[in-house]
Amino acid sequence: MNKDQATGAAKKLGGKMQEEVGKLVGSKHQQTEGIKHQIAGNIQETVGDLKAAVKQVKKSK
Repeated sequence: MNKDQATGAAKKLGGKMQEEVGKLVGSKHQQTEGIKHQIAGNIQETVGDLKAAVKQVKKSK
C-alpha cells in the first residue's frame, strides 16, 4: 500500500464518519461535507492504485 492509497482510505473513513455524525445531528451541511471527503478519498486511492500498477509494470519489464 502506497501513501496515496493509505491517505485516500483514511479520507474515505473520515468522510463516512462525518456523514454519519451529520445524520445524527440533522446537519445536511455535515453530511454533504462527509460525502465530499469520501469522493476525494476515492479519487486519491485510485491515483495510488494507478501508481502501484505502473510501478508493478515497470518491475516486470
